[in-house]
Amino acid sequence: MSPRIITPAIEDELDWRALADAIAAGHHRPRAEIADTFLYRDRDTMLTRSAWIDGLGSLVKVAMIMPNQPAAIQGGVMLFNDTTGVLDAVLDFGLVTKWKTVGDSVLAASLLARPDSRKILIVGAGTVGRNLWEAYGAMFPGAEFTIWNRTPAGAAAFAQDCPGTRIASDLEQAVGEADIVASATMTTEPILHGAWFRPGQHIDLIGAYRPDMREVDDATLTRARIFVDSRDTTIAHIGELKIPLANGVIAETDVLADYYDLPSGAFARQSADEITLFKNGGGAHLDLMTASYILNAVG
Repeated sequence: MSPRIITPAIEDELDWRALADAIAAGHHRPRAEIADTFLYRDRDTMLTRSAWIDGLGSLVKVAMIMPNQPAAIQGGVMLFNDTTGVLDAVLDFGLVTKWKTVGDSVLAASLLARPDSRKILIVGAGTVGRNLWEAYGAMFPGAEFTIWNRTPAGAAAFAQDCPGTRIASDLEQAVGEADIVASATMTTEPILHGAWFRPGQHIDLIGAYRPDMREVDDATLTRARIFVDSRDTTIAHIGELKIPLANGVIAETDVLADYYDLPSGAFARQSADEITLFKNGGGAHLDLMTASYILNAVG
């Protein structure tokens, strides 16, 4: 039997809440085996991410990153049957990446943000920011959105694409007014400062993915209770945690839980007044959970 070809045309059949539930359920299974490989040719990179979860299946996700090409990032996702090893599906790279990245964050928000959260600030008006608007809107009905972007033109374009979104010109003020702050920028220097946050907020950090990248400062980390999707893909690899750990600002024990702690109940808000912080690090195991959900959702 030929593998199924899954394209973005099926997005109307997908649901953010159902995906969050699928990611949570995936972390009640045996721990994933994951591995990444990198191959280089001048400025070009081939990144291969693989995962295998006993009882769920295995996945290989390939990204071709070619900065000099009109489409700088291309790729594909292959999902293999856990029992037979047969290639069950080939899924669109962008489709899986979109739903994995944002589904990861909204699951955390459903567990860590106050249930009465309504004011959501999105920092960064790129593609991920637009996807956050879509997903958070589904997870928090009646949410009021604000966008802050480094360039006013980018914020204006975002507001046009995402109806009802207010544009913030003062980032500090916007942070202080929000219940949830979701940041998806490419900055290497912190743009969010601990003194700006107030009790009861939830901070969702998506942007940083390299060892030299950070979106929040040390004071934010020392004020917040810290959670990650996976200790294996964040603590030693992403500057958001790696740099303050190396400088002794925080210790590994300050990372209170990852998604594999869901069965114990440790991945949870403890009081209405605490500040919770989630670092979205990604990983091929999340791609596998997402791809499996997509395949099941389309029948």
